Amino acid sequence: MAYTFNIITLGCKVNQYESEAIEEIFLKKGYKKSIHHADIYVINTCTVTNMSDRKSRQMISRARKDNPDAIIAVMGCYSQVKPEEVSEIPGVDIVLGSRNKENVVDLCEDILQNKNAQDKIIMPSESKTFEELQISNQSEMTRAYIKIQDGCNMYCSYCLIPYARGNIVSREISEIVSETERLAANGFKEIVLTGIHVASYGKDLQSDLSLIDVIEEIAKVSEIKRIRLSSMEPRHITRDFLMRMKATGKACDHFHLSLQSGSDEILKAMNRKYDRKLYEEKCNLIRDIFPNVGLTTDIIVGFPTESEKNHRETIEFVEKIKFSKTHLFKFSPREGTKAAKMTGQINGNIKKQRLHDLEKIEEKNRIAFLQSQIGKALEVLIESKSDYKYYSSGYSTNYLKVNIKEKIPANSLVNVKITDLLDDQLIGEII
Repeated sequence: MAYTFNIITLGCKVNQYESEAIEEIFLKKGYKKSIHHADIYVINTCTVTNMSDRKSRQMISRARKDNPDAIIAVMGCYSQVKPEEVSEIPGVDIVLGSRNKENVVDLCEDILQNKNAQDKIIMPSESKTFEELQISNQSEMTRAYIKIQDGCNMYCSYCLIPYARGNIVSREISEIVSETERLAANGFKEIVLTGIHVASYGKDLQSDLSLIDVIEEIAKVSEIKRIRLSSMEPRHITRDFLMRMKATGKACDHFHLSLQSGSDEILKAMNRKYDRKLYEEKCNLIRDIFPNVGLTTDIIVGFPTESEKNHRETIEFVEKIKFSKTHLFKFSPREGTKAAKMTGQINGNIKKQRLHDLEKIEEKNRIAFLQSQIGKALEVLIESKSDYKYYSSGYSTNYLKVNIKEKIPANSLVNVKITDLLDDQLIGEII
């Protein structure tokens, strides 16, 4: 009888990508996936917040309760940053970090084949080369993610990710294209380029390759119709980059530009590498080239030393830029970061109020952008039966969910005229 496995994933799209790649390795070796009472549990952890660490520990405990005899392998950012803490959790057999994850299947097999072996603790290490995990199929039906780089060299004062993921490593462009071709052969029409700091692609390579070269190369795969980017920093946006993107004819007009604060004083304290002026210039440049672009962002409220004046600056800036969607977070001190040691920590009630202030602006901007789409024609990639009142739904190139009053097969690309906005839902009809 084949052994069974289950992979539990916390955190970002990069973790999800890596978990799906490891799942493929298990399946190719003849293992069977099982949600309950598996022989092997792989916990792919996150450490972006204190809550992430807690959830990771809870998932390890849950796996042990589900099958006390199972092999438990823990990998990812939490085990990279705190390997000793993870190794001391009862029942953990294998500890890997955020690199060398491709070894997890072999390590589990070593224990399976030698039941009397002592627990095998593999302490995390940082690799200087890209870990070549590959995917030929994915759980999402229409949109495929491709990891093109790992690591980050930014060292923002609130973030542990550079310590958890290490320095930048980029994937060979030939491997990216090969994976794109495999995914295209399996029917995917949209590719999302993902990584820890995607815009830094190529900076570690002995060549002049950069992110735009990756975009242009995968655009040559004829079956791929849309290319989408994950989060980017505004500094990496240039007119040449945008014009070359647009020239492929496949670039989605959606950009997620991390902001974090609308106050120059707080941006400096966060060790962000831009100011309000630069950020606004980049947004205007994007809108000049992609007029109907969806601009989304992240903002942290209540960062240490954030005054009421700083908070008002953020509100005014968000009102001015008019994002299509804003992800809002209250600052949470993260052990091991500079921000956690800063004086001027903000009271929790003040953070709550400031979050509420920005939520109102976010809602106003989001609805205004949705209303601006009425009467426009959008290309929509159908994903599924609508969870609203209509037959089909999918996402436009500028990353808006559109509901359509017709039954349309999943993975179809259709042109849709937006006719209405009901209950915050865009409604459209096939052109």
